Amino acid sequence: KDNKNNKTQQNLGKSGLRVSCLGLGTWVTFGSQICDEMAESVMTVAYDSGVNLFDTAEVYASGRAETTLGNILKKKGWRRSSYVVTTKIYWGGQAETERGLSRKHIIEGLRGSLSRLQLDYVDIVFANRSDINAPMEEPFIPAEIVRAMTFVIDQGMAMYWGTSRWNAVEIMEAYSIARQFNLVPPVCEQAEYHYFQRDKVELHLPELYHKIGVGAVTWSPLACGLLTGKYNEGVPESSRAAMKGHAWLKERLCSDEGKKQLRKIKELHLLADRLNCTPAQLAIAWCLRSEGVSSVLLGVSNTEQLLENLGSLRVLSQLNPPLIAEMDVLLGNKPRNAKKEAKS
Repeated sequence: KDNKNNKTQQNLGKSGLRVSCLGLGTWVTFGSQICDEMAESVMTVAYDSGVNLFDTAEVYASGRAETTLGNILKKKGWRRSSYVVTTKIYWGGQAETERGLSRKHIIEGLRGSLSRLQLDYVDIVFANRSDINAPMEEPFIPAEIVRAMTFVIDQGMAMYWGTSRWNAVEIMEAYSIARQFNLVPPVCEQAEYHYFQRDKVELHLPELYHKIGVGAVTWSPLACGLLTGKYNEGVPESSRAAMKGHAWLKERLCSDEGKKQLRKIKELHLLADRLNCTPAQLAIAWCLRSEGVSSVLLGVSNTEQLLENLGSLRVLSQLNPPLIAEMDVLLGNKPRNAKKEAKS
C-alpha cells in the first residue's frame, strides 16, 4: 500500500480514478444550512487547497444541494476534467416511481440530477439504500441495478458507479452479476465511519478491497459534530443537533450511550492537545489511516471549519502504531475478526 501519510490524492479503490483524500460533502449544508455565498467560499477554498471530490445527492435539500453545487461550478468555470462530482440516487420525488433503485428511477433520477447540476455527466453515481431500519423494505434487485448502472455509464451519463449503505454480501452479489453478464461492477462503497462506527469499514470492506478492488468513501468522520467536543456542555443553538429534523441527533446525545461517548471524547480531546492538533483534526486523520479508505467526506458550514479539517492531513503522519493502539484502548471498540482469530 502506498504511504498514505504524505499524500493528498490516491486511487479510488483499485480503479484508475484519482481522488483527493478529503472530499467535500453537501448533505446538511448546501441549499439549506448555509447560504449560497458561503457554499461558494467553501468550495473555492476546498478546490484551491487540492480537494477535487464534491459529493451530493438527489435527496439533499430536495434537489437544492445539486442546484447550488451546479451553479457554483458553472460560475467558477473550473475545467470539468479537473474535479470529480458524485451524486446518489434513491429518493427523488413524491411518486412511487420517483424513488428506489428501479431501472426507471436510476435513469430518470440521474437525468434529473444532471439537469440540476448543469453537467453532461457525473464521475460516480451511487446507488443509495433506504434506511435499513425502515419498516417497509423496498425490493432489492441487484441484477436490475447493475444493468441500469451499466446503461447510464455506456450512455456517458456517468464514468463509474458505486454503492452507498450496502453490506458486503450485497456488494459482492453486484460484482458477481457484473462479471457473469459482462456488465460494469461497482468501484466503491460510501459508508459512515468514525470512532463509534467501525465494523463495516475496518472488518468487511478491506476484504472487498483486496478481493474485488472496491474502495471506501466515508462520511460523517465527526459523527455530526459530536467528536469536535462542541456538545460536551450541551447543545449549542447554531449546531446541527439544534436544527429542525435533527431530533434524532439530540436524542443520541442525551442517551446513556451518548453520555458514555462524550466521556471518551473528552479523553480524546486531551490526546489531541498532546499532538498539538484539534479534536476534529485527530478524528479525521484517524479515519484516513484506515486501509481501503480512498477518501473521507467533510461536511462544513464555513471556511474556518474547512481549513481546520484540511489540517488533518498534517496530523496523519503522527498517527504511529503505538498511538493508534492507545486510541483503541481508549475507545474500547476495536472490531474483532472472528475468522482470523479462529485460524490462529
